[in-house]
Amino acid sequence: MTTLLRTLPATTPEMLAIFDDAALLRAALAFEATLARACAECGLIPATHADRIEACCTLDGIDVTVLATDAAHAGTLAIPLVAVLRARVGQAAAAAVHRGATSQDLADTTLMLQAKQGVALLLRDLHRLSADLAILAQAHAATPMLGRTLLQGALPITFGLKLAGWLSGIDAATDRLKHEAASSLALQLGGAAGTRAGLDGKGAEIARRMAHRLGLHNPVLPWHAQRVRLAGLGGALAILCGALGKIATDLALLAQGEVAEAFEPVTEGRGGSSAMAHKQNPTGCQVARSAALRAPGLAAALFATLPGEHERSLGAWQAEAPVLADLFLLTHGALAAMLPVIAGLEVDTNAMQRNLNAADHGSGCGEAAALVHAMLAARTGDQS
Repeated sequence: MTTLLRTLPATTPEMLAIFDDAALLRAALAFEATLARACAECGLIPATHADRIEACCTLDGIDVTVLATDAAHAGTLAIPLVAVLRARVGQAAAAAVHRGATSQDLADTTLMLQAKQGVALLLRDLHRLSADLAILAQAHAATPMLGRTLLQGALPITFGLKLAGWLSGIDAATDRLKHEAASSLALQLGGAAGTRAGLDGKGAEIARRMAHRLGLHNPVLPWHAQRVRLAGLGGALAILCGALGKIATDLALLAQGEVAEAFEPVTEGRGGSSAMAHKQNPTGCQVARSAALRAPGLAAALFATLPGEHERSLGAWQAEAPVLADLFLLTHGALAAMLPVIAGLEVDTNAMQRNLNAADHGSGCGEAAALVHAMLAARTGDQS
């Protein structure tokens, strides 16, 4: 995909950097260096060999284009990368490289190391979004507006209640992401058939040491053929995209000229129309809605890998990395697009009251305001 086309869907430079070629190779080399060190500590290889392997696990001198071509030919990154490392470390230590591991061990652990960074980036910005939504919900707890059901005017609510609903959705999606990450971000070390053959019965201890060093969960069993972790993480990302898309959809509708109750902040060079100079389009909402519409299909692709064949499937796990990467790119892009929208949200309370009066539904909103205060109080208690 060209650089220009890549900028059109929701994404950010920070998340792109986590999933670019250099980051992938750094994570793969971290796997090999950590494996060698753990093997040395458990007496499987000399410590001097581990030292040599660690010293050679750098990006210096690696031609990414050549490596990518070789990986495409071999069907996996592990084969050419291990060959490069063995040539680097020299004949004496060559056999110690990739000891007891298989190509899927490297691929899965590499993906999990990247996903760990991706989750941390999302949680950082979700904290900001939630804080801004809570402030707005508090400020507008009693601001009356017309509630709308089935796209028609219904009963009075408050804008604070709508904001609290958005916040509740973001909080729930964030909790789900944290829950899935706690178990999904796991080391993979099983060897050729998931038995850890070749590790002299010390596979469990080696895995424990590796997981600790890499900051990953250490599962009891290798998960080559059990892809629930990745499916769960992908599902959580798609749900988060949906929660962001919900906010974007409501805001875009509130910004319609016939409603004109809330708007994205006006930013120079953003939101204009190439054909109609008078328009101010909700571009941040557009980015988030686009991501929310794409994410379910990507998550479905991860769900499709669950019924893999036997101990290691053909083609299923190989399809997961680019799909999960795209989900991270979309989700952070949507989140980044909505952060300035919420932080600078323009609210026309007069228009809200005018539309409510026109619908002739009064403005009794005490119950709605009470719900907002109760929700925010409970949320503060949960976070204390």
